[in-house]
Amino acid sequence: MAYDVADPPKLLAGGLGGGQPSLWVYVSTDVHTDVDATGYFTNGAALGLKVGDFMLVGKSTSTIGATLHYVQTVTAGGAATIAAAILA
Repeated sequence: MAYDVADPPKLLAGGLGGGQPSLWVYVSTDVHTDVDATGYFTNGAALGLKVGDFMLVGKSTSTIGATLHYVQTVTAGGAATIAAAILA
């Protein structure tokens, strides 16, 4: 599937202070490995996604589960790419 700009990620918590990351949530029918595709969020910059922000990604066709990702890049053209976060 493809990203639908009519159903964008939602901002859960804005970063506190100057450079703190924000927390977003995104739910779709796409699996998290599709959401990780380069430039998946075509309007990421317009939404306010910034490199280092965190995003919880849920699959709407699953009964439970989410994956944690971070914004890896936001291009000059406005597209954003996320990557799976490694929790240590």
